[in-house]
Amino acid sequence: MIAADWVSWTTVAVLIAGFGSGVLAAIVGVGGAVLTTPFIRFLGATPLAAVGSTVPAILPGALSGTIRYAREGLVEWRIALTCGLSGVLFAVVGALLAGVVNAGYLMIATATLVLWSGAGLLGSAATTPGDGAAAAAAASECLRRDSLRNLVGLGIVAGFLAGLLGIGGGLVLTPGLSVGVRLPMRRAIATSLVAVMLMSVTSLVTHWWKGHIDWRFAAPLAVGIVPGAWMGSRITVAASDLTMRRICGALFVLLGAVYLAREIIAL
Repeated sequence: MIAADWVSWTTVAVLIAGFGSGVLAAIVGVGGAVLTTPFIRFLGATPLAAVGSTVPAILPGALSGTIRYAREGLVEWRIALTCGLSGVLFAVVGALLAGVVNAGYLMIATATLVLWSGAGLLGSAATTPGDGAAAAAAASECLRRDSLRNLVGLGIVAGFLAGLLGIGGGLVLTPGLSVGVRLPMRRAIATSLVAVMLMSVTSLVTHWWKGHIDWRFAAPLAVGIVPGAWMGSRITVAASDLTMRRICGALFVLLGAVYLAREIIAL
């Protein structure tokens, strides 16, 4: 009876975490695993299972958010496809290496990446172009020859980390597109989420094949993330670009600090 109660409460807790990660995924343009990976690790998942079990939820969450953003015209499709397709193969490479690299250090690497992303967003100038003609000009500029190479490189790094850390790659893409490429924040979030969705497919297949997924955690996460992503996308569409930059940066810094402290203590 005690074991059954534990399973029941754990399932409910993971469903709630899935919902929260869906909100976060749509607001920040990530896969949501920055929240769910440490959470299911706290509930007893092994470090490797904590990485792999978050991946099945990334695809439905990213798809749910993408549909809303596409309706609002916030997705820069050519940039999203360039980054996403560039990272697809490297997501497989990262997922294969996840079983070789010390899983505890993977958790610390994830936390460090979260902190770096948050600091970059908070420290960047709030002068990105708006969502009108200036945004279209900025997107066109991104696809020039020199910028195209940068987008491909950004996609490769994001894809590799998506497979290695199970985070969807958005922690690199969102600040990269906003700070580096200088897309408006809301467009960077929407565009990142599309690329995340593409890279999550190969990452999911590889982690599944390698046996890194614990479906006791993965299934409730996948169920809870869809309504969360729908709500998060509504918040993002309604907010200003500067507000989203501040929200994203603050959330990343907070999550990264808590995440890093816990994993260092656990070593």
